[in-house]
Amino acid sequence: MKLSLASVRAVLWRSALFTLLWWVLTDGRADSWTVGSVSILAAVMLSLRLLPPVTTTVSRIGLLRFFGFFFVRSLRGGIQVAGLALHPRLALSPGIHEIALRLPEGIGRVLLANTLSLLPGTLSVELDGKRLCLHVLDDQAPTETEVRHAETRIAHMLGLQLEQP
Repeated sequence: MKLSLASVRAVLWRSALFTLLWWVLTDGRADSWTVGSVSILAAVMLSLRLLPPVTTTVSRIGLLRFFGFFFVRSLRGGIQVAGLALHPRLALSPGIHEIALRLPEGIGRVLLANTLSLLPGTLSVELDGKRLCLHVLDDQAPTETEVRHAETRIAHMLGLQLEQP
């Protein structure tokens, strides 16, 4: 079996990530590493099976723009959600939005769904092929516009071409 450079890098990065995670979870206790080694190995193998390594180039400018986008949207969303929570009559209008995605199948769609779940006021409920189902706190908000902005940022960051919805 011949391993590609992408596979070797994925194994090394994931091993480092899961090792760091184990160290944090166990407060660095030396007596936990017997179980930790087996757990880390299992986590790396499972992660490779669930999300096989791909050769994706990440644009540094795109990454900076994505972080800026995420920071601004998080701050704005947090203020909006705090305002809704502090409003005397809780002007919440929750709803479910189904949106056809333009990102190609793969890591871009997964990153989009997870990014939207981290933004205040939205939660990714289901990612099924080209369809993303989002729970929102404000049904009147321009959810699809926000999803399109996030898609564009992710596409630029990962060098992906957007498809027609």
